[in-house]
Amino acid sequence: HSGTPKGTNRHDGRRHRGRFAGSVAIADGEEQPRITKDIMKRLFYISVFAMLAQSVVLAQEVNYYTPGTGEGVVYFLPKTQLKITIVATKTTYMPGDLYYYAHQYLKISDARKTMETRWTLKQIDVQTIGIPDSTKAYIVKLKDRNMASNVELTHNGIVRAINTTAPESQEPVYRLEKSAPADNPKQYLTEEILLAGSKRKMAELTAREIYTIRDSRNNILRGNAETMPKDGASLQLVIGNLDKQEKALTAMFVGTEASEDFLFSYVIEPRTDAEIIPFRFSKHLGALSADNLAGEPYYLVVRPVMPFAPGVSLPEVRKKKPEGIIYNVPGEALVTLTQDNKVVYEQKHSLTQIGATEVLVEKLFDRKINTRVVFNPVTGGIVKIDKSAE
Repeated sequence: HSGTPKGTNRHDGRRHRGRFAGSVAIADGEEQPRITKDIMKRLFYISVFAMLAQSVVLAQEVNYYTPGTGEGVVYFLPKTQLKITIVATKTTYMPGDLYYYAHQYLKISDARKTMETRWTLKQIDVQTIGIPDSTKAYIVKLKDRNMASNVELTHNGIVRAINTTAPESQEPVYRLEKSAPADNPKQYLTEEILLAGSKRKMAELTAREIYTIRDSRNNILRGNAETMPKDGASLQLVIGNLDKQEKALTAMFVGTEASEDFLFSYVIEPRTDAEIIPFRFSKHLGALSADNLAGEPYYLVVRPVMPFAPGVSLPEVRKKKPEGIIYNVPGEALVTLTQDNKVVYEQKHSLTQIGATEVLVEKLFDRKINTRVVFNPVTGGIVKIDKSAE
């Protein structure tokens, strides 16, 4: 085409530009597309707006956490543990100083001469607690336009709430009782008793004082006393004092018993494939660890009632990046404690070990929507979720 007039070439070039909106003629007459400056500016602005739109939709960037890598808020999902709490009563018997003469002077035949300690099981309770699951650690990379930036964690890093404050959990309160200390019988002893030359004589005089107290009480109750209480309140006060003296003096023969409650706790990893011995109990030693053969064993059985088995294994899941906030969907199990084939505790509990994980999709945390989520720090499940437009 070198022989073509220049004017014809310019005319053809103008004609092609009008038809193809951006085509130009090159020296050999062939045409190729070219983006003009105006079109490049338009595409640049379109790409910027697309990136901004994406940053608004992505309320947070969640990924699996590896220690030492990444910046953001690291949270754990909990793993359920069973906390077995025992209230046991310790009763201590102390023999009286005059136990040897109990039958001779008071006709009491069962006075014991040695100190004894016995334990009784008063209460058994099973709770679920949550500990951080190292296989379910996630990092949330917060952004400037993030609508899920308010993440509340427990003291050990378990997620509690997003964009709100979770209510404080109430720990169970166990009432521990303790018997009142016994009166010192020496405060009721007469001078004659204190100056007795032998235990036998002391026992004789003390027994005589006990009988005198009983006679005085009977005379008052029968109305035969020389000096009677003026009213009902005075009568109750006098009778109460006489009973107190008799009990203290009688304790010198029969001894005293003091009881006190103690609290024991055992944290167990629940298993659905085996029977577990969480603790043992002895009437002489109280609550014992599972490996202490001095006590009788208690057996723990966990039977799934409503399991949610994950569809894929954790290694397969971790091949894909999470698409939002990960949370647990716990399963339900029947927890039973038995001793000597007798059921001492049975109740249903939610367990993460027989549950699954799900995702709160990113669109829930769009900039225009204020989504508030409260999680159960024991199971990692959702307790409450609500949202409002900004």
